[in-house]
Amino acid sequence: DVQYPTLERQPSHYNPLDTFKLAKGDQKHYQQQYGDIYFLRLAKLKPAVEALADEEWKDFEIAGEKVRRVDRVLDVRQGELCWVAGTVYMDMPLKPNILDDISKDHWIAAPPPREKYISPTGQDQTMLEDESGRLRLIGTALQLSMLVTGCIIAVMGTENANGDFEVVDMKVPDLPRQPQRWERDEASEVMSNGKGSKRRSSGEQKRTGMGKVAIVSGLGISGDKGDTLTLDLLMEYLLGEACGPSEQADVSEISRLIIAGNSISEGTPLAIREEEKKASRKYGYDASAYNPAPTTHFDNFLATLLPSIPITLIPGSDDPANVSMPQQPIHPAMFPRSRNYAAMPDSTEAGWFDSVTNPWEGDVEGWRLMGNGGQPIDDIFKYVEGDERLEMMESVLRWRCGAPTAPDTLWCYPFQDKDPFVIEECPHVYFVGNQPRYETVVIEGPVGQAVRLISVPKFKETGELVLLDTDTLETEIVKFNVFESVS
Repeated sequence: DVQYPTLERQPSHYNPLDTFKLAKGDQKHYQQQYGDIYFLRLAKLKPAVEALADEEWKDFEIAGEKVRRVDRVLDVRQGELCWVAGTVYMDMPLKPNILDDISKDHWIAAPPPREKYISPTGQDQTMLEDESGRLRLIGTALQLSMLVTGCIIAVMGTENANGDFEVVDMKVPDLPRQPQRWERDEASEVMSNGKGSKRRSSGEQKRTGMGKVAIVSGLGISGDKGDTLTLDLLMEYLLGEACGPSEQADVSEISRLIIAGNSISEGTPLAIREEEKKASRKYGYDASAYNPAPTTHFDNFLATLLPSIPITLIPGSDDPANVSMPQQPIHPAMFPRSRNYAAMPDSTEAGWFDSVTNPWEGDVEGWRLMGNGGQPIDDIFKYVEGDERLEMMESVLRWRCGAPTAPDTLWCYPFQDKDPFVIEECPHVYFVGNQPRYETVVIEGPVGQAVRLISVPKFKETGELVLLDTDTLETEIVKFNVFESVS
C-alpha cells in the first residue's frame, strides 16, 4: 500500500477588533440627529489636515502676498489669499431626497435607482462647510481630485467677487499611523503577563510559515440547483478534495477563509396561491412566503468547511442583516449547524466561526486587515466619473474615512459620541467585496506606510477566489469554471 503524508492546515493567528459593534437592546437609539456625525468627523480629522496644510503652505506666496490660515469658513474675506479646512458637501440635484422618498407612496411605481448622481447639465456644486456655514468651491484643482460628501479637506485660494472660493491647492488628511506587524498581539502578551515581559513560548512560532488567507465575496446562494456545482468545487478545493498531492500541500497553507458579503442572493419569496393572497396578514408579513432554501444551503456550506478551516463572515447588502451601516453580525439563529463552531455569547475570544460586522477590521497573522461588503465604494462610485475602484479605495484611506458618504446617501446609525468610520490606524490590507472585477495594488503613505488594496469580485459571476500570502502580502487568483458540453 502507498503511504501518503498527513497534511495539517496552517494555524490561524486571529485577533479581531470590535470597532463597529453597536450597543444592544435599550442602549441603541435612533432619535438623534444625523448631523452630529459630521461634526464628530470634522473635530477628529481637522487637526490632522490642518497640520499637513500648515507645513505645506506656511511659506507660500502669490504676487508677494503670503497665505494666511482662516479658522472658520465664514471668516474668509474677498480677495485675500488664505486656506481653511472643513467638510465637503456635494450639492447634486440627482441625489436621493427624503421628500422624494415620502412622495413615493403616491406614485404608481417608484423610479429605478440611478447609476450615477452626476448631473449631465453641469448643475452639481462642491461646497465646504463647518459649524459656521458653507462656502462654494470652484477651480481646476477640484477637477483633478476625487471628492464626495463627508470627506475632510483643506483648501487654499481666494474668494472672488461672486462669493465663490477659487481653489489653488487642496490637501487631505492622508494615511494615518500604521501599526507594526504583531504590535497589538505583543502588547496583549505583555499585559497578560503583568510584569512587562513577553512570553516567548509561541511568539517565535508566529513569525514563520504564516501561510495564506482566502477571501471570497458574492457567493449569491439562492438554493437553486444551479448554485451547487461551482460552490461544491470551491468547497472541495478548500477541503483539499479536488486536487492532487502537490495542490493539497498548497491548500493546507490556507489558514482562514474570509467571506466578504452577499453570501445569499437577494430575497426571492415563494409563490403564493391565489386563495392565500386574500387572507389578511399581520403587519403585512406573510410567513408562508418566506423561502428558507438560501440560508439552509449556506449553513450546510459553512458546516462542511468549518471542521477544517476557520471562517470570518462579513454581511453584505443582500444578506439577512440590518441595512444601515455598520451592519451587525448575522444572527447565529440563521445557522443552526454552523453556530456550534461560534464563540459563546459572553466570550471575549473569537470562535472558529466568527460572524462579524460590516465594515470589519482585525489582526490576521499579525497584519491589520480592514474590509467591507462593498456598499461604501459602490456609493462613492455614484458621485464620480469613471469606474476606477482602486482609486476610490485609495481615496477612502487617504481621507481617513471608511464610509464618507454616510449618512448623506449611505444609511448608517446616528452616532453621537464617536464616528467609528474615521480610520485611526492604517491597515496593511484593505479589501472590498462584491466589486466588478479583481484588481490589486500597493499604495504608500507619507511616512513609509504601505497598504495592499484588493478589489474582490463576485464569486457567482466570476468564479474567482483571492488568496493573500501572509508572508509577502502578494495575492493570486484561483478561478473555478464549469464547462458545459455543446450539443
